[in-house]
Amino acid sequence: WRFILSFVCTLQKIPYMGPIYGGLKDGMSVNIQGTAHEDMDSFMINLRSAESESSDIALHFNPRFTGWDKVVFNSFENDSWGSEEKIRSMPFTKGQPFKIVFMVTTEGYQVGQRTLEFNHQLNVSFVFQAIPYSTLIPGQMSPGRTFTFRGNALNDADRCSNNIALHINPRVKDKIVVRNTKIGGIWDKEERELIFNPFGPGLFFDVRMSVTCDNDKFKVSVDGQHLFDYHHKLKPVNIIDKLEIVGDVEFSYISF
Repeated sequence: WRFILSFVCTLQKIPYMGPIYGGLKDGMSVNIQGTAHEDMDSFMINLRSAESESSDIALHFNPRFTGWDKVVFNSFENDSWGSEEKIRSMPFTKGQPFKIVFMVTTEGYQVGQRTLEFNHQLNVSFVFQAIPYSTLIPGQMSPGRTFTFRGNALNDADRCSNNIALHINPRVKDKIVVRNTKIGGIWDKEERELIFNPFGPGLFFDVRMSVTCDNDKFKVSVDGQHLFDYHHKLKPVNIIDKLEIVGDVEFSYISF
């Protein structure tokens, strides 16, 4: 089989709503970076069961800067809110950037390094995203941004867009991972050298791949281990606005 990841040549506006591809599952995490404005009273992050403002909310995360600062947790099901859970502490500072991680467990959600917990209040079922898959990259690609992909390579697959900034093509039978760029319909010279190859033989495996955009290159890692660098050939990188996944693979989530 083969599968192909391609970055093709679109800061999120608030309010924002977008899909969690493949849905949340035990052991997965949602990573969010932002800045709490100086004049804000509160903000909220909702994990919903569907891309609709009327859908159920599995986790409502609501920091409130209202005198006695606190973080409120809740859920919304069948047009009704549950009982609020409150943490009488504030992990955010107005005017300062933050990064928050929501980790899914069998019992509920763990939030951030301080391990704030909220138990599951409703059950939601999800499906894997269909392949071939294509999506816009929120806010376009830029230095410092990271794209994370987690998926399962399936059975035999053989073997894309005018310009492709980064083409990643693991070929298990050939024991290589091809990287390339396509500009004006013409492919550049392939790069194949690797220190190690995480895509071993077999019909099925689970992999987490991260692609970080640097000033002069992409840095690609698999399961936390650096795999290769790929210097930018299509410039400037902020024209890269699309992600394509092609081949015999299913994926459980994508995050930018």
